[in-house]
Amino acid sequence: MTTQTPILIIGKNGKTGARVDALLRQNGLATRPVSRSTEPAFDWNRPETWSAALQSVKQAYVTFQPDLAIPSAEPTLRAFIEAAREHGVEHLVLLSGRGENGAIRAENALIDSGLRWNVVRAAWFFQNFSESFLTGSVIAGEVSLPVDGVIEPFVDCDDIAEVAVAALTRPELANRLFEVTGTELMTFADCVAQIAEVTGRSIIYNPVPLEPYLAYLSELGMSEDELWLMRELFTQVLDGRNSYPTHGIEEALGRLPRRFADYVIATHESGVWNNA
Repeated sequence: MTTQTPILIIGKNGKTGARVDALLRQNGLATRPVSRSTEPAFDWNRPETWSAALQSVKQAYVTFQPDLAIPSAEPTLRAFIEAAREHGVEHLVLLSGRGENGAIRAENALIDSGLRWNVVRAAWFFQNFSESFLTGSVIAGEVSLPVDGVIEPFVDCDDIAEVAVAALTRPELANRLFEVTGTELMTFADCVAQIAEVTGRSIIYNPVPLEPYLAYLSELGMSEDELWLMRELFTQVLDGRNSYPTHGIEEALGRLPRRFADYVIATHESGVWNNA
């Protein structure tokens, strides 16, 4: 691989894609970050956009929208893998999620493809509280979710990105699955309490019933695929099956994961949670 061969980043504006792109560029490597709004564009729902993105690419970091768990993900990913092979791509690094049966089927499509591969299977992101759907709730002072008491080893997106970059740049790590989590087991209420303590604001966690929550999201305009995913996450993934830490970050990077408390302090200092 040379710096003249771009590494494709699918999900230019995503929480991990943007970080992977930045780290690769800092290392002097050429990248081609794509999304539906870039040139060339890339849209998972429009296979005709894939070819231009794949031109002259040997490696790619792949994030699937809205999530690998949805039923259409596996066949779509299989079609993409075949397109990648036809364009001479040699190595794909796939972001996946823990405890998702659909995601495991999609992972296996890559693992069995004959290409060089890596899977980065991640726990819930710290950054869901500051760069995603929970940000507004934190600012408003009340985080409501249909989950109560389940513990999760939340993980920092910066750690995920570093693992992905290691997989892309260190040939000895090829053909391995890295399951990445933090070391701390926390409930959503624990996370919200830490954010409240550091910010000095009143922020409460409110567990709510699933069906009214999904109805609320539907009213906000969430798509059917996204609603299906929310139901899957809060009835299957967050049922305790993932309530243990793993060592993927240590295996890939030789260090411990970042702590939630450090993330909260840095995010507070950035001003993201200031009242809008």
